[in-house]
Amino acid sequence: MPDSTTAEDCYAIAREHGMVGQFPASVRALFERHALDETPNSGDEAFRKARWWTLLSNQTAVEAVATAAAGAGFRVEVDNRPDDWDYARAADYLLGRLRELRDPAQPVCLISGGEVTVKVRGDGVGGRNQQFVLACAPKIAGENITVLSAGTDGIDGNSPAAGAIADGTTVHRAKACGLDAAAALANFNAYPFFEALGDAIVTGPTGNNLRDLRILLTHS
Repeated sequence: MPDSTTAEDCYAIAREHGMVGQFPASVRALFERHALDETPNSGDEAFRKARWWTLLSNQTAVEAVATAAAGAGFRVEVDNRPDDWDYARAADYLLGRLRELRDPAQPVCLISGGEVTVKVRGDGVGGRNQQFVLACAPKIAGENITVLSAGTDGIDGNSPAAGAIADGTTVHRAKACGLDAAAALANFNAYPFFEALGDAIVTGPTGNNLRDLRILLTHS
């Protein structure tokens, strides 16, 4: 695929966000020497006869979940607006949206595709999906709400899980096991928390990467 960006764009982003000092030494050296190779753009001869077709996408995954949920009797809504939002903002937004959709006559399934962002602090084990679910857990305590978030590639951050699931009983069960949800969230250490509860989703690498899925369910 042609690349419309340049090496200078990479350098500028790294400077703007103070990233160079956080890179491994070998990568940092490339940025300090401005030694990144340019990637071919749309005018490159390599693409003169190139053709491509999308075989799978995040929308494919969203539609598969929507079909399954509708078949199970859920009213289905799709809202991809939180794509690339901070995980905490996305959690507040999607839970608020789910509560707006709540219907005493029919269970609701809210599906959101794409990826949330996490600015990691500390050396915990987890990933953006588990961090998102953990942020939701205290907010749904005691409610008939279930939240799942997972990566379609089967890998979430630096953990062996693809994601996690939480419901209205998560915080209560965690306390009974001596687990502190707030501490796990603050330390970006979601995987040990969910693994101890049996609520980590472990699939192993899938060989595909269609970004992430967040599925929120509620019933009255």
